[in-house]
Amino acid sequence: MAECVWEGEGHHTVELAPEIALIMRRVGEPISSIEAIGVAIGPGSFTGLRIGLALAKGLSLARGLPTVGIPTLDILALAQPKRTEPMFVAVRAGRKRIAGLWYKWTRGVWKPQGEPDVLTWDELKESLEEKAYICADMDSQTRALLRGIPGVELAPPVQCVRRPGFLAELAWKRLKSRKKGSVGELSPIYLKPV
Repeated sequence: MAECVWEGEGHHTVELAPEIALIMRRVGEPISSIEAIGVAIGPGSFTGLRIGLALAKGLSLARGLPTVGIPTLDILALAQPKRTEPMFVAVRAGRKRIAGLWYKWTRGVWKPQGEPDVLTWDELKESLEEKAYICADMDSQTRALLRGIPGVELAPPVQCVRRPGFLAELAWKRLKSRKKGSVGELSPIYLKPV
């Protein structure tokens, strides 16, 4: 029915709950009409993940709602079109690092290949050996660094936004397939650099 995306750097605690209340007012539904919760579990900002999970768990426990955690990189991957080359999906991990994972188009969906890793854009650039499609929250400097590498295509910025609608779609599919654990089992995906 609606979604909202904003940069909340340093203000997660004071902005998240009011934004949820605001969007519910915009669609004319009370908070009590929420029937399930989908929450991004990372990788991502340590503080952002902690706050998002705390709010999701609090709502879930208070109202007895089913809740599922969705890896952040899967949310970005879902927004991408079918491609033949492998896709690298990344989010900012602080200190000029990224958390990223390779995906492959298989049976009509993007499937993760392995586990997320922490690296820099320069390290990614050095590791690229063949065709690749890259989807990430990239600033203009990063786009300039990667643009022009033979065989590498960058996703347009509009497709690099972590949209709540894609999170909701993945969560809904998981809820319908009954692949959910208890809210107490939800934990963030924190990555440590090697």
